[in-house]
Amino acid sequence: MTNSEHRPSPAASQGRFFLSLFAALRPHVTSDRNLPSRLQQLLSREKRFGSRDRRLYRELLYTALRHLPWIDTLLAASPDEAIRATAWLAADTPATRAFRAHWTAGWPEVPSSIADKARHLGADPAVLVPSWFADHCPAACQSPAVDVLHTRAPLWVRLQTDNAAPVLAEFAARGWTVRPAPVLPTALEVLAEADLTTTDAYARGLIEIQDLGSQLLLAQLPSPPAGHWLDACAGAGGKTLQLARLIGTNGRVDAHDIRASALDELGARAARARVANIRILSATPSGSYDGVLVDAPCSGSGTWRRAPHLKWCTTPQTIADASALQRELLNRHAPLVRPGGNLVYATCSLSHHENEQVVDAFLAGHPEFTSAAPARTLLPSDYNTDGYFVAVLRRSPPLSS
Repeated sequence: MTNSEHRPSPAASQGRFFLSLFAALRPHVTSDRNLPSRLQQLLSREKRFGSRDRRLYRELLYTALRHLPWIDTLLAASPDEAIRATAWLAADTPATRAFRAHWTAGWPEVPSSIADKARHLGADPAVLVPSWFADHCPAACQSPAVDVLHTRAPLWVRLQTDNAAPVLAEFAARGWTVRPAPVLPTALEVLAEADLTTTDAYARGLIEIQDLGSQLLLAQLPSPPAGHWLDACAGAGGKTLQLARLIGTNGRVDAHDIRASALDELGARAARARVANIRILSATPSGSYDGVLVDAPCSGSGTWRRAPHLKWCTTPQTIADASALQRELLNRHAPLVRPGGNLVYATCSLSHHENEQVVDAFLAGHPEFTSAAPARTLLPSDYNTDGYFVAVLRRSPPLSS
């Protein structure tokens, strides 16, 4: 027997290494909301890895986190079966294809529904969403939302140009297929494992990486935004840039956030996009605005497909704390909306405790505001996005004399 016959196959070795990475992460899953950084540090220590190796292990680990109760149960019985199930549930990409072919030989194609996946694995479909969350968003625990919530998040970009031709030409030259969103002409889904930050389109500010659901929030305004707006919780500025483009050069967006590092990133993104109608505020905003966007910090339950670890470190108390902060932010920024102006409240949460209940409490205490459009929850299954909530509230105009 030759040495090569004793040597395990690459996929078998990769399976064992996946388990070692998972074992290193597992003690932190229920406590570390910054788990992706921990994962990145683990992968960066392995200098022998190429980009495809990192993509493989990242996909396997995120798949295991999405289906954590199933993988935990299988791992206790048979490590090989835990690897096999993870490979089967993982997305079929160039980085995972050989691994999946090795580990899932003889297994059927992966069905789209959680119920059918559970049936094949002999698992309980109900355990993939924390039981307490059914009260917060019943739809997220049912098909089709629960099915999509347990798939890999797509890659969406927002066009920051009226001429998409150079963007499409560059993507085609790189072999990347794109699909326009039927509900929003500025959005493209990139159907490839693409590092968009290496493109000329990104360097020239012709595109921004932004989930379609995030792009759709400002589309809920009853009329196009105009004048002077405040993005009160701007973060790194994805919606700030979108808002500034919608308003155009005749208006301006003031962007504020308590995190200086986020505002630094926003400044860099605005410069790259050559957007000149954004003013970054480090001081507390004051004055009067035609519109105020409060894209509030939240539990992040709408991002569970993209950040699956958040399912396991989010509790009812997490959501109660977030909703208290959200109510405070709305109360604080409401006086900045001029009479006749709009207050836009948004979250990336699916919990009605952070969404409808926060809005209802605000309206009960602020009779000068009314709903300007029906509040909307965007489920991941609606348009293949993250989950979001948005409410547009209008401050009553002054009474005519």
